[in-house]
Parts: sequence; C-alpha cells; structure tokens
Amino acid sequence: MGAYLRLLTKNNQILTKSTYITPVISLAQSESDEEADFNWEEYLEETGATAAPHTAFKHVDISLQSSFQPGMKLEVANKSSPDTYWVATIVTTCGQLLLLRFSGYGDDRKADFWCDVMTSELHPVGWCSQNNKTLQPPEAIKEKYSDWTDFLIQDLTGSRTAPANLLEGPLRGKNTVDLIVEGSVIEVRDLTDPSLYWAARVAQNVGGRLRLRHVGLQDDAHDTWLFYLDVRLRPLGWAQENRLSLEPPAELRGLKSALEWQEALEAARSEAQRNPLPLEVFKDHADLTKHSFRTGMKLEMVSPSEPFHICPVSVTQVYNEHYFQVTVDDLTPEATPLSLVCHSESPGILPVQWCLKNGIGLERPRGYLSQDFDWADYLKQSGTETAPDACFPDAWQSRGFAKDMWLEAVNPVRPTEVCVAQITQVRGRLLWLRLEGEMCLSYPMLFCPSPGLPKSVPECIVDVESMDIFPVGWCETNAYLLTPPLKPVCKYPHISLSHTLAPPQPVETIPLNLCEPIAMDTANGRYCCSRIYVNHRCFSGPYLNKGRIAELPQAVGPGKCTLVLKEVLSMLINAAYKPGRVLRELQDVEDQHWDCHEETLKAKYKGKTYRSSIRIVRLAEQIPDFCRKVCGKLQCCPNLFSPVQVTDQCPESCSMQTKTKYTYYYGKKKKLSKPFGGEESLEAKPTRRRKKRKAIFVQKKRRSSAVDYTPAGSPQSIKVLYGDESLCPVALQVECSEAECQLVLERNPLEWSVEDVVTFITSTDCAALANIFQEQDIDGQALLLLTLPTVQECMELKLGPAIKLCHQIERVKVAFYAQYAN
Repeated sequence: MGAYLRLLTKNNQILTKSTYITPVISLAQSESDEEADFNWEEYLEETGATAAPHTAFKHVDISLQSSFQPGMKLEVANKSSPDTYWVATIVTTCGQLLLLRFSGYGDDRKADFWCDVMTSELHPVGWCSQNNKTLQPPEAIKEKYSDWTDFLIQDLTGSRTAPANLLEGPLRGKNTVDLIVEGSVIEVRDLTDPSLYWAARVAQNVGGRLRLRHVGLQDDAHDTWLFYLDVRLRPLGWAQENRLSLEPPAELRGLKSALEWQEALEAARSEAQRNPLPLEVFKDHADLTKHSFRTGMKLEMVSPSEPFHICPVSVTQVYNEHYFQVTVDDLTPEATPLSLVCHSESPGILPVQWCLKNGIGLERPRGYLSQDFDWADYLKQSGTETAPDACFPDAWQSRGFAKDMWLEAVNPVRPTEVCVAQITQVRGRLLWLRLEGEMCLSYPMLFCPSPGLPKSVPECIVDVESMDIFPVGWCETNAYLLTPPLKPVCKYPHISLSHTLAPPQPVETIPLNLCEPIAMDTANGRYCCSRIYVNHRCFSGPYLNKGRIAELPQAVGPGKCTLVLKEVLSMLINAAYKPGRVLRELQDVEDQHWDCHEETLKAKYKGKTYRSSIRIVRLAEQIPDFCRKVCGKLQCCPNLFSPVQVTDQCPESCSMQTKTKYTYYYGKKKKLSKPFGGEESLEAKPTRRRKKRKAIFVQKKRRSSAVDYTPAGSPQSIKVLYGDESLCPVALQVECSEAECQLVLERNPLEWSVEDVVTFITSTDCAALANIFQEQDIDGQALLLLTLPTVQECMELKLGPAIKLCHQIERVKVAFYAQYAN
C-alpha cells in the first residue's frame, strides 16, 4: 500500500470516481447575469430546499464507475524478477488505480499491491506469449504448485481479461463514459420496430448523455438525445449479427435515396473500423427480462407524446419474449395510431386502476363519449382484459425521492435543454416535476390567444428509472448549460412574443465569432478576445484551491473582453480557499495605461456574500498583461490563466516549485487591507480562548479533467491530496487541545522508514493499528498521503477509529508544514 500511495501524483484522477471532459465554454452577450450567477448551493440555502439524493439516480452512479471490473485478469511485470511477468486479478479499483493480487495467492490479501494504469506496465492476458516474454510466479509462492502451467489453465478458464485498449493507447485509463468520443458510431433501435436499427454518430457526450445524429444527415434538425445505458443503443454490427434490419427510420427515409443512405452507412463503417468504439461501453447495459404481456391487454401509461398526463393504452403487438408494442387508445374515426415499443421494465407503464388507487386523474381516450371514465365499463365495451400486476416489476421501490426535493431534468419538449426542477408529488414509481425557468420558451404551444400571456405550464411526469433526470450539480460538473429558475417578470419588461418563441442556441452551437454588433462597443474587434485558457496543471498558489481549479472548464470565450474576463475572475474567486481574500487582491490589480471598465464581482464565504468593484480591461491587446498581473497578485503561476494554452510542460516549470517560489517571484507579500465596498470581516474575534479544532474531510464523488504531475511526496502534492476543501466538502470535526495538536519532529517525515512510522503510531493512542502499517509497507511519504477515505477502504477501519488515526496523521502533516515544507 505504501507503493500505491506514492503513486498518487495525479490526485484529481484518483480522488474522484471518474473524469469528465470539460469542454470550452463560449460566452455571448445574450447570456444574462442571472444565468451566469445561478448557484445551486445558494439557491437551496435561500429557499430552504433539499436536493434529491445522488444515490437515487442509478444511471448516473453507474456512469461514474471505472472501466475495469473486479475479477478481470491481466499480466503484470514481476518486481522481484526483471523481465518476467505473472498473471494478476483485479481486486478493486480506485479511479485509475487498480488493487491487484497475483494468481496463486488465493484469498491471502497480504501481498495485494496497487498499480497506476497510466504508469505501470500492465498487459492483457496473452501478451507474454505473443511477445516471447517469460511468465513466472513470484518468489514467495514459487514452490506452492509443482505444475504452474496446469494451474494457470484452470485459473484462466472462464475468466475475463482486461481490454487491451484500456491498458495502452489513447483510451488508456479512461472511464467508461469517456470512451465515447465525438464521432463514435453506434446503432440505434427504432422507436416503433424492435427489429429495425440504423447507425448514428455521437455529436456530443455530456456525462454519458449522448447527442446522436443519424448517419447520412449533416444538420442537427433530427438529432436524438439518449443516455449511453439506454437499451436502444447497441455496438455497430449488432443488428447484422442478430439478423435484424439496418435501415434509416421511416420518417427520415425520404430525405435521401436508398443509394445515398447505403453509401453513408459504408463510410461510417469504414470510419468505425479505424476508430472502433470499445465494447466496454456496453458492459453495464441491463439484460432485459422476459415479459408476460399478450395482445389486447389494457394498461395505463404516461403519454409518450405529452408526458403531462397518464392515458389508457393497449398491447397491439407482441414481437418476442422481450419486446411488445403499446398503442395509445383513440376512439375517433380519423385516429392516427401512436405506438411505442416497450419491454417489461419500460419506464412509465402502469397496471390498470393505478391512477384510481393513487388519486391521480386518468386522461380519457379521445372519442370516449362519457364524461366519467370507468375501467369496468370500458373493458366490457371493448371486450378486452387488463394486464395483471405480475407484469410490472417493482425494482424501483428502493429510490429515495420525496416531495419538494430538487433536481435537474431534461425538458421533454426541447431535449437539448436541462432545467432546474422541483418534485411536486411522488406516487409510486412516478414523479411530478415542475420545471423552473423561462417555461414559455419551452412550451410555445401553450400560449393563450392573447400575446404574452402564457397558460400555466403543466407538470411533467417521469419515472424514477428515467435517464432524463439528474442530481443537483450534474450540469455544472459536465460544463453544460443549466436553465435556471425564472427571475421576476419586472426584470424582463420588453420581451416580445416573437423573440420568446425563438429557440435559444445550445451552448455547443454558439458561433465562435461573437464580435458581431451585439453591443455598441463590440463592433470593433479590439473589444473582443478569443479564449482565456485555464491551465489546470499550473501552480495554483496559496489562495486558490487546486481541486476546484481542476474542475473549471478548459477555456472561456470567445466574446467581449469584459464578459470573458468577468467570468474568469468569478471562477477564480469561487475556486479560492477564502473567496473574500481573493476579492481583496483583485481590487489592487490596475495599471494607469489600461482602458478599464468597472464590474461588480461577488464572493460568498461562510454564509455571507461580499461585493466589490473590480477594474477589468476592455481591449484585447491588454489582456495578456492583465492576466499576468492578476496571477501575480494571487501568487500563482503566470500561466495559470492566460490567452496561451499550456498543453504539456509549463514554460515556468511551475509544477516543480513550492509556494515560496512564487511568493518571492512576485515580491514580498503586502499586508492585506479590508476591501472597499463594505465587505464584512470573515471571522469575528472570539471573546474567550477556545479549543483548536482540526478538520478531517470525507471525500465526495467529483469529476475532473486535469491531471497533476507534481512529484509524489512534494509539499504541494501532499497538500492537494488531502488538504483541498473542494475535494472534501463534508467535514468531521475532531476536537483537541492546542498543546496536544502541537508536534515537534526530529526528522523530516518524508525520510521516515516503515519502522519509523510504526514507532510513531505506537507512541499514540492508535498503537493497536501499528501492525497494519507494518503489513502494508507504509513509510513516511505514504503516511503523509493517507486520507480518511483511503484509511477506511484500504485498512478496513470503521469511521471512529479511522477518524482517530487521521487525527494523528494530521498532527504529523501540520508539523511537517511548520518545520520542513519550505
């Protein structure tokens, strides 16, 4: 384990469950300050609301899991014998780290070891034989079996090797969601025919939510959004292997000739052969269970075309043991059948009289003469039967949704839009959602005849198993635009109806050239800038939280200079340990030669909001100088945010520096004055001496695109690994006296051997745990990298003893910083 902990240099990959690709954000003048300023934490705090628990979103939880699975086999270099290898089994995963056990150890976990997929020599089973390498068991178990060949045959029979493309090449170490890149080709099942498929390209991947464009089409008019776990998605070639038809959807078939469709398909196949989509993408797809529906059965279902009510439907066709077709009941002579392919676990299908039992109104079928719908009369008139309750599984009952909880949900009318949503009621497996935001934009068909006076927007109904609902913060994590709640009407006094009905451009299609005359002073290109890059790998300095910096988008812009810079500065303020402190520093950034514009920025800290006017340059030519001066004030690398992108190694070699390098680089630190603008004091002076409190932080699932190449064991890497509040937002406080917390070290803990660590632990109230440090080979460097989650998981300790142990490690860390960090 000591070796494993010393591998934790790419901390943002390890401390998070997975990694999202953070795309560039483009800023337009049309984006309102209200949208940019929307913050879930503030909104929930101000409204006293509760977010739906993350565990309730099963599809999101699955998407965060590693591509490697426990039980997979691979071939690993043998440390004790150079140029030899041996088969190992994956015991568990932690981001890009794999806990491995060599074959032959059985259930003995003492020799388990950690490997970093990105740096270790790992190969799929069979690699040694293909490359004439020697397979040899470790020395410790060499005499355990007389015939290792026979043992390997038995051990590998029926097992699964780790995919080669995840161990080498551009996909190495990536999570399942990140394997789906733009341009990947996939097969999509037709909505009305389960035997019909057509190929589609991935136009966009937002945390596993895929924007798909049918092969043969160039524009986005017919794009489809599906989560990657949807049963309608299959790998390219799946339809042919299962003797199913591969044809474009019927509604699109007339757009091109049959020859054109076929040529487009062949081109997509050739492209997919060059860059195949790994089959690992489909490893978590649920196996469909057999259904027991029969033709003619009646049931209730959330309307597939207008998910605002529940209506009676009929089973009109049974295709096979997995799929059947339902059609919305319509008794009018001119009825156009509205049908949908379903399976036993399709979201939104319900037994007859479900609405009656749950006090929900059931939409009468069109053409039904009586005002009061009665199932008994309806079944008698139609001579049909109901689908028995046994046809409907109840796996959804473990969900934790409740009334008044908040989440993020796809707008059913405009799938490109994800909105802030509130649960207004929960009935069984269904949720009623009130989508917040400018809903008149989303439902133009609901407008009254009088211009500008919309009807009340109906609440949409979703199943708890729906893959179109997401936890609070999902959009922000994936750098996707979230439609915020609508502000008071008085803020929008002159919006015309024609403008309201125009669909807004999604983030990904905003043109790069935003220097059109959207405002008076943008007519001249001097007032527009291209992109400002956030170079995540660069040194973040004493004010900015490395973990929060890693979660920022890769770039902001292009757009109007003041808009882009305001967004960047707001991001830096929010990424600070103490946002108010950074706000103060930014007040002093100025130059008499700059053409400036004052913008009001705000910082929130400990429940209080501070505002201050900051001078921001208006001319593109002054941006590089402005960025460097801001970096100087924040004592970070001059390239941390810059018009120049740092793709590999920073020219400043900042990753090899400690905090003091940039403190002296920028000059002696000045005493910070209280900012103007009425900012309150961040901490009130205590009236009496209080006991010092130390915080030990519990890790939450986060996603990050940045990789930190700081050498293991350096002060910066240690601080990042378990000192960042953003990566550890839930704090468990351990109280101790000031004298107890003070520790004087005779020697730098980075130089401690395993025996030194054991001696220290033995001298504390955690002496009973000393043998674990001995068994797992934890030296001084590894000790400083221990975190509460690591201690709990790898040492198998309960929360109480783990916190107690981390308190002692915290004392070593504080002493290390005080005596040796500089």
